[in-house]
Amino acid sequence: MKFWITGVASPRGSARTAARIEEAGWDGFLVVDSQNLSGDPYVALAMAATTTSVLGLGTGVTNCVTRHAAATACAIASVDRVSGGRAVLGIGRGDSALAHLGRAPAKPAVFARYLRQLQAYLRGEAVPFEEIDIPPGVAPPLAGLELADAPPASRIDWIGAGRKVEVEAAASGPTVIAIAARHADRVMFALGADEERIAWGIETAREARRKAGLDPDGMRFGAYLNVGCNPDIEVARSLVKGGLTTFARFSVMHGKASGPVSETDRAVLHDLRHAYDMKAHTRGDSAQAAVLTPDFIDRFAVTGTPEQCISRLKGLAALGLDRVAITGALRGVSETDAATSRRLLETEVLPALR
Repeated sequence: MKFWITGVASPRGSARTAARIEEAGWDGFLVVDSQNLSGDPYVALAMAATTTSVLGLGTGVTNCVTRHAAATACAIASVDRVSGGRAVLGIGRGDSALAHLGRAPAKPAVFARYLRQLQAYLRGEAVPFEEIDIPPGVAPPLAGLELADAPPASRIDWIGAGRKVEVEAAASGPTVIAIAARHADRVMFALGADEERIAWGIETAREARRKAGLDPDGMRFGAYLNVGCNPDIEVARSLVKGGLTTFARFSVMHGKASGPVSETDRAVLHDLRHAYDMKAHTRGDSAQAAVLTPDFIDRFAVTGTPEQCISRLKGLAALGLDRVAITGALRGVSETDAATSRRLLETEVLPALR
């Protein structure tokens, strides 16, 4: 199992951050794509490529609305070229990036179409003009210009000669897990750290592939995990609360809790949904963080001593995950405690899992 870490897309700071992450022994670095809250992810990743040599680089995650699939393919393929083949494209239906445009996540059908087009572009294949969802009222068909000649379809020719960038789709509900299983290269579960829930997600993806006539074993699996490492369990819990509110909310975003969940945890998820304040997104001192109970935190996140974190991560690896993207402390927590957690992960947890 490979260990990636998430961070913000800082146009200048990402180069320095990526160098430190690589030196500390992480396998990869994912940056967010949320245009109103962070810098441009592709600029940040390109800068990170200049200060690293083996570190994987990717989006964690972009979305299927704010950029056309051709623009996304071009951007991540450019990062892949400048990094010497180290890029991955993490994508979801959108959360904060769309919320700050007054929109909810994209509809599943839109996500599926986008993934199909994205994969075609990344393989150097053509996407028919009639499948491109640009309203005629925004930009009318090219035929109206009566050109002597024009491209017959949409293709990024220079991409076809290079390595295809891997696409990993973030998913939490059964519909999106099935879409990811059919159209992505890896499903990245946002289901928390509970083994039963991850096992459910894996089987849901495999069954979707069976129904589509695809090899159920031909899919790779990973997960986004909130991890707080500290001998003091209360400190460990405080470190993950902000990030956990974001990831746990995905499982109940539309009102119905997805995946195996106890009645007690179901109640917490619904309280979280009703309490969620997007203006306090990812904050550990937010109103939504206050609804998380200790038991819920310990099931949906990885918390505790280095030994406890090692045990939880080994259990998840045994289920078949080949990659985890670890989100540590975010906003509204002690910087000292956050630094301690990161140090314990890098000096005790990761070496024990290699």
